[in-house]
Amino acid sequence: MADPKGFLTTGREVARTRPVGERVKDWNEVYVPGSLLPIISKQAGRCMDCGIPFCHQGCPLGNLIPEWNDYAYREDWSAASERLHATNNFPEFTGRLCPAPCESACVLAINQPAVTIKNVEVTIIDKAWDSGDVTPQPPERLSGKTVAVIGSGPAGLAAAQQLTRAGHTVAVYERADRIGGLLRYGIPEFKMEKRHINRRIEQMRAEGTKFRTEVEIGRDVDAAKLRKRYDAVVIAAGATTARDLPVPGRELGGIHQAMEYLPLANKVQEGDLTVSPITAEGKHVIVIGGGDTGADCVGTAHRQGAVSVTQLEIMARPGEERPANQPWPTFPMLYKVTSAHEEGGERIYSVSTTHFEGDEDGNVQFLHLVEVEFKDGKLEQKPGTERKIPAQLVTLAMGFTGTDQENGLVRQFGLELDARGNIARDGDYATNVPGVYVAGDAGRGQSLIVWAIAEGRSAARGVDRYLAGDSALPAPIKPTDRSLMV
Repeated sequence: MADPKGFLTTGREVARTRPVGERVKDWNEVYVPGSLLPIISKQAGRCMDCGIPFCHQGCPLGNLIPEWNDYAYREDWSAASERLHATNNFPEFTGRLCPAPCESACVLAINQPAVTIKNVEVTIIDKAWDSGDVTPQPPERLSGKTVAVIGSGPAGLAAAQQLTRAGHTVAVYERADRIGGLLRYGIPEFKMEKRHINRRIEQMRAEGTKFRTEVEIGRDVDAAKLRKRYDAVVIAAGATTARDLPVPGRELGGIHQAMEYLPLANKVQEGDLTVSPITAEGKHVIVIGGGDTGADCVGTAHRQGAVSVTQLEIMARPGEERPANQPWPTFPMLYKVTSAHEEGGERIYSVSTTHFEGDEDGNVQFLHLVEVEFKDGKLEQKPGTERKIPAQLVTLAMGFTGTDQENGLVRQFGLELDARGNIARDGDYATNVPGVYVAGDAGRGQSLIVWAIAEGRSAARGVDRYLAGDSALPAPIKPTDRSLMV
C-alpha cells in the first residue's frame, strides 16, 4: 500500500485548466502544462490497495491500477510505466479522453471523492515519453503470416500493435488521409493534441506495422480481394453511421452532422485548410445532443468565434449526486461540466426539435423546439411550451447507429449482422467469414475508447490463435461483456 493514511489525510486534487479567456484563443490542450507532477504522487497515495480492487472491474482493460498507483507514489516512474503498458497500449489516449469508469468503481468513492486514476495514468505515460521509457518493441521473429486491419482508430491500432509484436506482418488500411480514425478527426485538438497520436504511429512503424491511408475497403479495394491477399483480416471500421434528425427543414443549409463539422476544424489545425468551410464565426450555434461529441462541438464553436452556443438535450438534466438506483460501483449518470461548458454557452434539457426555419436563400435561421417529459414510459410533448431560438449553424451530435453499410465492405465480405445492425462475431471475435474478425464499435456498437482498445487487444488474441494455433496474447474482455451500468 502506497500511503496507509493517504485516503484520510489527502484531499482529491485534479489537473488545473488554463483560464477560459486564454484557452479559447488557441487550440492547445486546456490543462496547465506540468500542473499535475507536483501533486500526483500524493494523489496516487490516496489509493487504498483494496483487497478486491473494483477499479479493475470498472476498467475493461483490467488496468493494474493499485500497482501503478504505488509506483507513482514512490516516484518510480519506469516501473509505473511498465505496469501501465502491461494492459494498455495507449494510456496517453485513455488518460486524456476516457470518462474513467474506473473512478466510479473506486472503493474510496463509496463515501469520498475517488482516486484521480485518470490523472495518475496520464502523468505516468507523459513521464515515460519524456524519459525515453517508451520504445519500439519489434518481434524477435516473424511468423510469415499477414494480417490486414481495416480502420485506424483505437481498436484497429491496438489490434495491429498486438499482432505485429506477435510476429505477424500487419498492414492498417485507413480511408482518411491520416492515421487515427476518430482520435484524429473526431477529437478536437484542445482535448488531445495530435502529437500524441503521431509519436505512437512512429513507434508502431518502427515495430514493423505498415500503414495505408486514403484506401477505403469496399470502394477503393474490393473486400473479397483483400481477404485473398491476407491470411487474416480485422475489421475495426467503427460505427460511423450517424443518427439523423428527420424533421421539416432538415435540408436547409447550415445543418450538419457533428462528424462533418469537427474533422474540418481539425484539418485547419493540421495545416490542410486556412479556414474551415463550416465555421461558427459570427453565428448563433445550436448543438443537438448532450454527450461528449456535443461538448466537442461546443468547444470548437467557442474557438471559432460563435456569437452564442446552445446545447439541446432531449433527456432531463441529471443530478449532481449518485442516484439511489445507480449504486456504487456502477457508472452513474451525473450532471457533467466539461472544459467546453466552462467556456460559456447555454444547456437546455428536456426539449425536442420540431422543425427548422430558413431564410429566402435556403439557410437555417431558427430552430423550433418544445419541452418534453416522460409519461407512462413514453416521451410526450408539453402543450404550450413551443418556442424558437436563433440558429445559423446546427450540428447534430446524437450518436451513431452502426457501421457503414453503404461502402460495400459488409456486402463484399458477406458478413452477417446482429439484431442491432453491428457485425456479428463469436467468442473469439470471429465473423461468419473464416479468417475475418471484428473489433471495436463495428461489432460492439458506439462505445468508449477504453472498450475499443480492450476489444482490439482481445480480437488480436483470436486472430493469433487462428494463425498460430495458440496465443500468449491477453484477451481482457469477451464480446458479450458490458460496462458496469444499471
